[in-house]
Amino acid sequence: MAAGSGSDPAADSQPPPPIHHLPPDALHNLRDAVVCRPVSRLFHDTLSPQFLALLPTLRLLLLRHPRPEGGGCLHAFDPARRHWLRLPFAHFLPYHSFSPVASSTSLLYLWVETSTSPSPPAPLPSASSSSTAAAHPPKSLAVCNPFAGTYRLLPPLGSAWARHGTVLAGPGGTVLVLTELAALSYTPSGSGKWMKHPLSLPSKPRSPILASAAAAVFALCDVGTPWRSQWKLFSCPLATLTGGWAPVERAAWGDVFEILKRPRLLAGAGGRRVLMIGGLRSSFAMDAPCSTVLILRLDLATMVWDEAGRMPPNMYRCFTGLCEAASQGNSMPTAAAGGNNKVKVFGGDGKVWFAGKRVRGKLAMWEEDETGISGGKWDWVDGVPGYSDGVYGGFVFDGGFTAIP
Repeated sequence: MAAGSGSDPAADSQPPPPIHHLPPDALHNLRDAVVCRPVSRLFHDTLSPQFLALLPTLRLLLLRHPRPEGGGCLHAFDPARRHWLRLPFAHFLPYHSFSPVASSTSLLYLWVETSTSPSPPAPLPSASSSSTAAAHPPKSLAVCNPFAGTYRLLPPLGSAWARHGTVLAGPGGTVLVLTELAALSYTPSGSGKWMKHPLSLPSKPRSPILASAAAAVFALCDVGTPWRSQWKLFSCPLATLTGGWAPVERAAWGDVFEILKRPRLLAGAGGRRVLMIGGLRSSFAMDAPCSTVLILRLDLATMVWDEAGRMPPNMYRCFTGLCEAASQGNSMPTAAAGGNNKVKVFGGDGKVWFAGKRVRGKLAMWEEDETGISGGKWDWVDGVPGYSDGVYGGFVFDGGFTAIP
């Protein structure tokens, strides 16, 4: 099994290749040398796929544009070197309009508009009308390795899955697409077809994530009333997607789900923890304002919640617009001053980024502290490309050559 595409305990116990012990600068230079492969036969043969597969993956934040219009490239941020990258796709992907949605090690999953290709694959029959098809061009899910410049299309899906589904990438090339009523699963080693699983959940799953160490999917569901949300955590093992969903509850947790406003789940470091991020309510009143952003962490081994991080007040003030107003000598409305503004949260594997309409050209970044002592590391990321076009989203992508579609 290719490294990063599964969770083989025997493979995990083996020592890493000696090349992993090179200094970080040397590893970055080796990755930069990959672009020289076409220069000569010597470079092409020396930098072989077998050699490149030994390189450790490059951890990136891959951005999702709020209004994807193609353009042949995607923007990514390298936290280790603190600079932005452009990942080109036009040289190997024949589809001009695409949007990234999920990733596993070395593999990136994209929704692509197949109508932009000279020879698109035939879509599955759909019950939608021709006017709906015209408004929503046919899309297919593609898996690619942008470093190796290879891709393939997965079996076609109906357009509704692309518009409303959440895509999760699992071990061994498993792909899940979740909507409000059902989930689809695809495994390359299986039947080669999408399998449908009804969801026995009380409401639409919110921010579903895959915890790789637990081999399970976690999601939040609103079990409250139309007037007041009440969140509960549900989980389902990957092996029992049909009928396997159940609430995750402990009496000792108390009101842990009541203190956050608009909570969202992200995977913690190594897939061993679940992060829940949201606005910290100033009280339990329904319209209580938020004082900052709080990050709670559930250890899946002990099933204990703890506070992993809390956004510094000066940083949170920028998301409310108070910093901008102060610099311009203006006063802010009461709602903004109370901290009710939405903060977009994205990331994964122990790294969280925050974006907002009032924070132009930068993101707030938080990195999980494995020891749980410091409350994580907070910092600003400047130079976000195209920030005037809207608020970005994104996810963590470990780019490399360890897996090929």
